[in-house]
Amino acid sequence: MDDIHTGGDGMENTVTDIKDGDQTSFIYCCGAITEVLKCGPSHLHNGHKLLFLVIPGNPGVVGFYRTFLQTLCSMFGNRHPVWAVSHAGHCEPPASMDMVEDASSAADGDVFGLNGQVEHKLTFLRTFVPKEVNLVLVGHSIGCYIILETMKRDPSLKVLKAVMLFPTIERMALTPQGKVMTPVLCHMRYMAYLPIFLLSLLPQGLKRGLVQLLLGGLGSLDSCVVPAAVGLLSGDCAANAVYMGGQEMKKVLERDNLTIKKNLEKGISDCVKMASATPSFWTQGEKSLKWSPNGSSQMSGRDFLYFGFQIISEDLHPT
Repeated sequence: MDDIHTGGDGMENTVTDIKDGDQTSFIYCCGAITEVLKCGPSHLHNGHKLLFLVIPGNPGVVGFYRTFLQTLCSMFGNRHPVWAVSHAGHCEPPASMDMVEDASSAADGDVFGLNGQVEHKLTFLRTFVPKEVNLVLVGHSIGCYIILETMKRDPSLKVLKAVMLFPTIERMALTPQGKVMTPVLCHMRYMAYLPIFLLSLLPQGLKRGLVQLLLGGLGSLDSCVVPAAVGLLSGDCAANAVYMGGQEMKKVLERDNLTIKKNLEKGISDCVKMASATPSFWTQGEKSLKWSPNGSSQMSGRDFLYFGFQIISEDLHPT
């Protein structure tokens, strides 16, 4: 059975769910509901010098990454905490909590927008992670952009490594998927809210059946995906994801080569590496990846693209 309790970790207004050895906490960060999935040690103390933190793509539902976190944690013998933090408002709040703690504060900070999500991650790190803890930041999709922005805005963060999986860090509106989604996300966003609202009214069982039907064509469907996707259909979560997606199309323009170069030059243990297993509909192909740390254009993007697990295992040497 699940073990659910409130409070803990010195945080007020917290709901924690412990299941299968993993811990899920719902907290308010920047005034918005935030889900934190923790594998391995769930409490940081003086003995922990390293934290793996996964920053998700959009939608920023941490449940999609449960198997990834479990695998990463087991690679290191469950010695290091491996966490994932959701985007603000991308999770269905428990019954005792609301989507926002302070509506006016959340609106003023535009916490559900792209810039607000960056500040949300910075606030989470400053509030819940001790300054002396080294960080391995693992980003997926727009999570990679958020990582670059956090490193740029707060150089004092002790980032040991930043691993970027399927990075969307430039010209998103010009990508194949961006050309299709930009009109929807930017110009017809309110029209998209109607089907989202109607789906949110469906019973949970029907939502689950619909998700299983839509994802049934996948060759191997991870069991953790279905409940995560069902939670996304709560209405507000999906609407917040759509709102954030529209801002991504407008604001993710030129790649931040300066921040990338600055972090690559820190050395082998302080570099930014980008990982891609297959071409992504959110990238413009090989052309968009040609860039080298020394400023030349001769190095192919594939020269510094590796699989996420291979990067982490080779560079941090788990035993």
